[in-house]
Amino acid sequence: MDPHQFPPIAGREQAIQSLRLNRPRRWMALPSSTLDNQQAAFACALHMHQPTVPAGVNGALISHLQYMFDRPGEGDNHNAEPFAQCYRRMATLIPDLINEGCNPKIMLDYSGNLLWGVVQMGRDDITEALRYLACDQQMQNHVEWLGTFWSHAVAPSTPIPDLALQISAWHHQFADLFGNEALQRVQGFSLPEMHLPNHPDTLFALVKALKDSGYRWMLVQEHSVERCDGTPLASAQRYLPNQLMARNSRGDEVSITVLIKTQGSDTKLVGQMQPCYEAMGLEAQQLHGRTVPSLVSQIADGENGGVMMNEFPEAFRQANRRVRDGEGNVAALNGSEYLAHLESIGVEERHFPRIQAVHQHRVWEDVGDAIHPDAITAAIEKLTSLGDGFSMQGASWTNNLSWVDGYSNVLDPMQALSARFHQHFDAAVAADPSVTASSAYRQALLHVLLLETSCFRYWGQGQWTEFAQAINRRGEASLASLSSRSAS
Repeated sequence: MDPHQFPPIAGREQAIQSLRLNRPRRWMALPSSTLDNQQAAFACALHMHQPTVPAGVNGALISHLQYMFDRPGEGDNHNAEPFAQCYRRMATLIPDLINEGCNPKIMLDYSGNLLWGVVQMGRDDITEALRYLACDQQMQNHVEWLGTFWSHAVAPSTPIPDLALQISAWHHQFADLFGNEALQRVQGFSLPEMHLPNHPDTLFALVKALKDSGYRWMLVQEHSVERCDGTPLASAQRYLPNQLMARNSRGDEVSITVLIKTQGSDTKLVGQMQPCYEAMGLEAQQLHGRTVPSLVSQIADGENGGVMMNEFPEAFRQANRRVRDGEGNVAALNGSEYLAHLESIGVEERHFPRIQAVHQHRVWEDVGDAIHPDAITAAIEKLTSLGDGFSMQGASWTNNLSWVDGYSNVLDPMQALSARFHQHFDAAVAADPSVTASSAYRQALLHVLLLETSCFRYWGQGQWTEFAQAINRRGEASLASLSSRSAS
């Protein structure tokens, strides 16, 4: 299948599942002495995304980055090449700092849309830079890749059956570009828009899908979670790993380790390397009878805005040089590296403080011991009717915007297309898993995933919702064609 026309998003599910669940514990090879006597550390991540839009020749699916190049006079489209350089520049920044005697670290989160898009565009300079960061043996000690949803879907309003499909599609895309070993090293997960579901069934499905896919931890935003008594996280608790508990409406439970992204203006914080300087003002903490360094975790768009395009490279250099020179007794780390250090000194997931998604305490308090889907639904309806801020729409770093309100013209078709996709394919895939390798399956799946892209519900009504409607029409036509063939 032509990768320029269709991305590699399905067909190797069983092989990839085996790879993910039987991988080496890569970061455990690092010496535990790395953090001896360190008071704190900082872990920064860069999030990169460009949606896929039906705006090429004859409405072909193209990367929005290509759209920017094609229409340089629109809005901020003149930033197309600066954006493209942002996608590849860590392949220069990291080795340059290593040559200066620094020990730089960065976590990278690239959407599947973007990875496919640079292939479509023939930007070999970007793909080769990313392959170097993902595969070079030296880079593996400095760069950690984070998994994400393939098409940058926001989890709370994504159909539950599609959460696992988004995760799997990204795995396929990443392995196709960088190989199986690189995929095996991916241990942490980054939610698009940092949007954590808080509906019990959606959160449970998300966490279970992550655990079933081999993830060890996830990055979450501070105000999207709460302690199990409903109170906000204690100040010091933000700088430790926590154990996110997820319980569904039938009482089933699953948990995953989370690192807490602190609040603030994301691009300015990472763009000016504030996490490094915040860490310099923190002290080590006690956890399970061990002294552990506090960890400042932060993520920002890696290309959006003047701060990230222009100020970040020099700020990144300056911060790493100051750490190299011993200022502040702190270390740059990646998330899995930090967790591996804790494990090496006897601090495991079961020792982390237990937390849950925000507003869930009120649900469980209302339901009591009568955990049942009907009881959960009734409790949510009652609490929502109070009008005091209770919501089951989840929480993200854009809480001033809703991914649901006013978008029925995108959400309703999205739910319907997903339902038709599963109605057509689920039984067939269960009977014969090789169905996922067919062009018919991948074409239908592509449109389902693309329609769930957050961008179509970020920029308001107009061109972006029209893009979504065009994708939906093609997805519906694809499924209708398959249904008519099946009927005949």
